[in-house]
Parts: sequence; structure tokens; C-alpha cells
Amino acid sequence: MKKILVSTALLAGVLSYAGGFRVSLQGVKQLAMAHTSAHAEDASVAFFNPAGMSFIPSKLSIVAGGFGASNKVTFQNLNTLQSTETDNPIGTPLYAAVAYRPIENLSVGFSFTTPFGSTIEWPGDWEGREMVQKLELKSFYFQPMVSVKLAPWMSFGASYIYAKGKVDWDKAVTQFGGELNIKDEKASGSGYGFGFYFRPDPKLDISIAYRSPIDMKAKKGTATFKFPSASIYPLLGLDPSTGQDKFTATLPLVEEYTIGLTYKVTPKWLISADFNYHGWERYSKLTLDFATAPVATTNPTDPTVLVSPKNFKNSKTFRLGTQYAFTDMIFGRLGAYYDESPYTDENFIPETPSFNTYVITGGVGFKLKQFGVDIAGGYALPQARDVRNATLGFNGQAKAKAFYFGLGLSYNPF
Repeated sequence: MKKILVSTALLAGVLSYAGGFRVSLQGVKQLAMAHTSAHAEDASVAFFNPAGMSFIPSKLSIVAGGFGASNKVTFQNLNTLQSTETDNPIGTPLYAAVAYRPIENLSVGFSFTTPFGSTIEWPGDWEGREMVQKLELKSFYFQPMVSVKLAPWMSFGASYIYAKGKVDWDKAVTQFGGELNIKDEKASGSGYGFGFYFRPDPKLDISIAYRSPIDMKAKKGTATFKFPSASIYPLLGLDPSTGQDKFTATLPLVEEYTIGLTYKVTPKWLISADFNYHGWERYSKLTLDFATAPVATTNPTDPTVLVSPKNFKNSKTFRLGTQYAFTDMIFGRLGAYYDESPYTDENFIPETPSFNTYVITGGVGFKLKQFGVDIAGGYALPQARDVRNATLGFNGQAKAKAFYFGLGLSYNPF
């Protein structure tokens, strides 16, 4: 049985559902200002730092919003000069949060977000079809949280994170004219977050937060093989009538450290800055355990266990944003940030392509008494990559372009 049936690219595709694609779209107002975090004006602060709930000006705050995310990736083989472009659908990240202060120094809240995920679709006959044809990744974070005001200028907050996830991935098995689908809709895991929020001066907000890694456990994944001849199925220990096998895996979502500052230069003008540190280094290797299929020919001890090296590295993001109040009802916002890729050119994978990226953002906000409406957009400038992945035999040049837009609503009744 040749290893081409399920190469190391398979595991990269399946498990990158947790890695290589952190979606910075958890607040429309925040996105307009480069997705900075030290803004305690409504419940949208809850995802970034639960301690910020203590400084929301109203006792009850409710927010919700959504985004459209469009991206295209182009890969060119420098030997043949053949160029291939993805046909990705528009992504739709969502968020919602509520914060309530029942007594003076205690706030409770809940946040729902989709911080990891993407859908990438390459042509069915492209040269990397044995690695990926289509990959849909989704994650959902559910976070109950609490914040305690320790002093008039300082608070502490903590949250519990319950995560659910889905992966649906198609690839070709060209040697036998077949296909393989990897699917799991019930992966889950849990983690936590905590932070401190400071307001030592009415002009200055400081946010320090940590979000833990989460091990997403896929216990009932299904691998479906499709071949023109049923005679291939017994070689993999599969039922000829279904061509299916089960798999288990642990899919790690990375930890994140954030320091954010917001300074009011004047009563109408504020500037915000963030520094994020992402613990991608946990992706040293990834393991997929099939029930019966002997796909790992390099593992004589247990050929049903496939191990893939990832070699990810920790990465950083630098953000700078600003807001200006034209009136008490209309706000203009701008921002820019730089996001590092978590892997080198030698570890580039087409399942979740990642680039060193500059992003320009902007938006407007409207405040109508207790109601708020925010609109934001972002344009990404990913830097081209010289792909040299010797493990996958994948070489060439990769480019990308992307833009985002979002609409958010807020309600602070009292």
C-alpha cells in the first residue's frame, strides 16, 4: 500500500481547522480601529477581556454583529508557469455578547464568537488536488464570564470557554482515480481566559488579557474513500459497501496574549494600540488515528496512526487605531495592523494558506441614545511567498488578496 493514498498533507488539512487561520473579526467597532481591544464602551469588550465589563458605562449592554470576508489565493508553479486561483465563498463570522452589572462591583456576561475558521476551494483538477480540493473549517466559542472591580481604577475578569468545531475536507487520490472526504461535526474542547483592565486616569485605558489553548477532541470523525473499483477497499480494511473508516484526533487551538492601550488625546479624539502574541509553537506535530485503514506506511508499529510535522512558530500582531467624534452621534474610525504568518515558506500548506499581512481598516459609528450602529471594513495586503515545502513536494509562488466588511448593533438601555 503506497503512502500516496493518505499523505502527510491529509493531516495538515484536517487539523489546520485549529491552526494557521486566526480570524480577527470579533467586533465591528474594534475592526474599524485595527481590531484593537481596550474599548469598554459596550459588551463587545467581553471577548477581548472579560475584566473590561466592569467599566462599561451602562448596567446592561447587548451587542451583535456579522462580517463578510472575501479572499482569493493564487498559486503559480514556477517550472510550468501554470497559475491556479481559488474560488472561495464569502465567509460570514458572527459575534454576540451581553454584559450585566447586578451590583456595583460585580459584572456577569456571555460571549459567542467564531474566532477560527475558513473555507477554501481550489479547482478539482489543480496540481495540488491530492492535498486539498475543498476545505471547510468552523469553530464556535461560548464564553460565560465574570468581572470584579477591585478598585475604582482596576478590575479582574475571567471566563470559561466551551468550543465546538467542524471540518469537511475533500481531496483527490489520483493514483486510483478516487477521492477522500474527511468530516467531523462534533469536535469539542474547553479552556479559559482572564485579564485585568485598568483606568488609572480618565484619559487612559489599559487591557491585559490571556486566552488559553484549547484541545479540540475529534472522537467520531468519518473518513470516506471513493474508488472506481471496490477491490481497493479490502486493502484498507474498509467495508466495500460504504468505503468508510473512523478516526480520532486532538486538534489544538492556540493561546493568545494581548496588551492594549487607549488614550484620549482630546475629548473627541482617541488612539488605540495592541500587541498580540500567539502560541503557534504547539504545532510541532499533529496525529491522526484511523480505526482500520493502514495509511501510515512509515509507521511499522501501528500503520493506522499518521503523524505529520507542522513546525509552526509563535507569531506576533501589531495594531494601531484611532477614533474621532465628529458629533455626539457620529464617529469616524481608522486603523492598520501587521500580522505575522505562523509558519515559514518551507512549511507552507495550501489547506490554510497564511501570509505576512498588512491590513488597513476603517469605519463609522452612529449613536442614537441607547442604540448604536457600526459599519467597518478592512483591506488586506498579504505579502507573496516563495513556497518550498519539501515534505509535500510543493513548490512555487503564492499570492493572496482579501477584504472584510461588517455591520454591528449595540443596545445599552440603562
